[in-house]
Amino acid sequence: MSGVAEGNGWLVRAQPNPSARLRMLCFAYAGGGSSAFAGWAHDLPQDVEVCAVRLPGRESRILQQPYADLQELLPDLGDAAAPYCAEPFVLFGHSMGALIAFEYARWLRDTGRPDPRHLFVSGRRAPQLPHNRPLVHDLPAEDFVKQLWELGGTPKELLTDPRVMRMVTPGLRADFQLNDTYRYRRGPVLGCPISAFGGRTDPHVDQAGLTAWAHQSQSSFALHMMDGGHFFLHSARDALLRKLAGTLWQTMATGGETIVR
Repeated sequence: MSGVAEGNGWLVRAQPNPSARLRMLCFAYAGGGSSAFAGWAHDLPQDVEVCAVRLPGRESRILQQPYADLQELLPDLGDAAAPYCAEPFVLFGHSMGALIAFEYARWLRDTGRPDPRHLFVSGRRAPQLPHNRPLVHDLPAEDFVKQLWELGGTPKELLTDPRVMRMVTPGLRADFQLNDTYRYRRGPVLGCPISAFGGRTDPHVDQAGLTAWAHQSQSSFALHMMDGGHFFLHSARDALLRKLAGTLWQTMATGGETIVR
């Protein structure tokens, strides 16, 4: 995803928009980067500025130490993103990104900072439910690559290139360790609405697991099931963006002001 990298490289704005009424911070799946959201700014309302989070260990930050513990990530992420989380803003995350977005929203609340206007979670069961996916972060190299093939999401040309795999494996293992070792902590529910998205043929994220996100908000909840498997984020991209656009319009209609930089 080309664009303006800011916040010491943590954030990428493909189309900086000084007149935006709403900013959407986007968090990718394990191993993904800002490129997962390439082109989104063109297909969402013009009053929405898309700001993709680029974590250490990927893309232009490939040589930086990745985070393997979510609680270590949150304060650094919070410091980098603080200037971009002045109201109004929303959060979107897919798979691991949904977990980060959720815990980031809790961190913002717990540190007395502005809440998001909406939390969009995609391709992940509610965090209070037990882990139901294979634990992969500490598998031997051959088994690790096999699991990546089965999970999808990692381009096959990367998986078959030993040189590239040596570069990206530390970041991939760190992401899966962050996922595998996550432990939900009880706490107050969020004040913002939550919308959950899932793929109808995702083998690990079923409708019941998505519906359980409703228990994490004291506001409204919406569930949207999309055609495709775990990576419907790409295969059903147009349908997903139409759903997002509708909710973003509603969010702006109920109180989004022009972002002041």
